[in-house]
Amino acid sequence: MSSQLSHNKDQPRIRKSLSDSSPTSSTATTKSLRHERLSRLSSSGSSDVSNDTTTNHAESYFSRRENRLSARKKAEEETANNDYKKMYEKALATNQRLKSRLETSKQELVMIQEQLQRAQQKGRKGECGSNMLETEKKESWSLKKKISDMEEQVKVKADLKMENQRLKDENGALIRVITKLSK
Repeated sequence: MSSQLSHNKDQPRIRKSLSDSSPTSSTATTKSLRHERLSRLSSSGSSDVSNDTTTNHAESYFSRRENRLSARKKAEEETANNDYKKMYEKALATNQRLKSRLETSKQELVMIQEQLQRAQQKGRKGECGSNMLETEKKESWSLKKKISDMEEQVKVKADLKMENQRLKDENGALIRVITKLSK
């Protein structure tokens, strides 16, 4: 029950009925039919057209790939720039906060020094009794201690200010490097 059909005069095609084919040979027949179809498709058109379409597909693939890579690189650069910008803004905010604390400490230091001078002047005058003199000495001693503590704080804040300036300089250098790299 096999019949022979010709699809093209140059390429005869054989079709078997279900009764003639066995289950093991059906996969081999399917593979051979696919191979025949592929060979017919490749031989029916000109090879230039198939090469052109293959080339066009390859070119479009590579151009899409380049676009994706450049978009990803651009996104990474923007993220890096934003990180440095955030770091710079954070350093500026810290610097401003430290400046305000330094000014407050300086004002407190001036007030305490004035109180100390007043206390010393009262002690020199001897207006008060020995009891008052003793409390003034204690006050004077505590004020001197506060002054020394505040002087240390001023030194620490000055060091922090220098450190902030160094960090600002580093951030500026990093921003310049990123700008050069992005060009």
